Amino acid sequence: MASTSTEAPRAANAVSALRTFLVAGLGTALEYYDFLIYGLAAGLVFNKVFFPGSDPLIGTLYAFAAFGTGFLARPLGGIVIGHFGDIIGRRKMLITTLITMGVATIAIGFLPDYATIGVWAPILLVLLRLVQGFAAGGEWGGAALFGIENAPANRRGLWGSFTSMGIGLGTLLGGGVFTIVSIAFDDQLTPLAWRIPFWIGGALVLVGLLARMSMPQQEAIPTAPARAKRKMPLAEAVKRSPRTVLLGLGVSYGYNTVAYIGFTFFLSYLTGIGYGATESLVAQLVYSFVLFCSAPLFALMSDRVGRRTVMVLGGIAMAVFLYIYFPMVGTGSIALVVLAFGITGLITGITQGPIPAFLGEQFPARMRYSGMSASYQIGAAIGGGTASFVATGLLIMSNQQPVAVAAYGTFAMAVLIACSLGLRETSRLSTQEVNDPDGATATART
Repeated sequence: MASTSTEAPRAANAVSALRTFLVAGLGTALEYYDFLIYGLAAGLVFNKVFFPGSDPLIGTLYAFAAFGTGFLARPLGGIVIGHFGDIIGRRKMLITTLITMGVATIAIGFLPDYATIGVWAPILLVLLRLVQGFAAGGEWGGAALFGIENAPANRRGLWGSFTSMGIGLGTLLGGGVFTIVSIAFDDQLTPLAWRIPFWIGGALVLVGLLARMSMPQQEAIPTAPARAKRKMPLAEAVKRSPRTVLLGLGVSYGYNTVAYIGFTFFLSYLTGIGYGATESLVAQLVYSFVLFCSAPLFALMSDRVGRRTVMVLGGIAMAVFLYIYFPMVGTGSIALVVLAFGITGLITGITQGPIPAFLGEQFPARMRYSGMSASYQIGAAIGGGTASFVATGLLIMSNQQPVAVAAYGTFAMAVLIACSLGLRETSRLSTQEVNDPDGATATART
């Protein structure tokens, strides 16, 4: 039987939880800060800066369409970077994604607006957004795997959620910077103020880069003869279990659809019904903080009661709450708005926490980066990349009736639940069984 080095590196490196969080969580936080502040800018100012027009809602629609282009590049980034992550290691790819994201973010901060260079402004914005998407596509899988592959066997869900915590922390940082800038400039985010978060984001990448440069060189990837099979890890993953790839795609579609409705569409919806930019950003901060705290709690819960159970619970809770959210924010009470966003963050954390381990454990170690990245990022492109655009379109077509958006989110949650139930439960499997299920089965038979 071919042996692997999936257990040995962890013992040799003795990677601590804190160090793992700094690499997987903090690095992801800074990278997703860069990726997600675009979402904030799209919901608040890009309709004026890059897509000016007579109808602000139509401008917002265009801004969200440009936001979605970043998701078009995410599957490509997941496939390309995931491939090399399986072939030459996670460390080099995670450093590459961080640098790429930082350069693109700084460039957006310096991009001239529509009034200055005309149609070239949105064209260049979309191109830079594609670069951001490519980097983000390779980031998530590698960071999640660093946590999962260095975790104790009974804490893979929790350690995998360091990436989920990083996303929450990144949105918290992004929302915090935008809030401070909005207050400092008295809610006037144009023409200069919106650029400041992008400049800060590019500089913060240096912090994440220092953390990732300290990653151990030795990694939990298979040794020969399994190495010979890694010429095309994604092709092997699809050939081995196309059903797993498709079901993982469905889970990602459902989660990302509702996550980006909550992160970007909800923000623009608030400003559209009369709330100020600062009030909306404060609510977004509450959402991000609660998400940051809740994701690891539900990931730990998935270690104890099972990944599928937690995922189904999160899907049902979100499907119900979507019909409560809009009446809450429609009251005009900022207290109810903050509460609504806090509940949204809590429920989003139910599914976001276990996802890294749940999807990563579906694939053997030798093809894991490629398989989970492709599955997750294609689902993210279909769901997250279109969520705010579709939600805004539904709002327009339904004559401002948000129940159409709630129904759209309910459909996404139904897909997530069905696909979660179709995947195998992995929380009770040993690390060896997860990393090399074929070898573990052969050993059991002998």
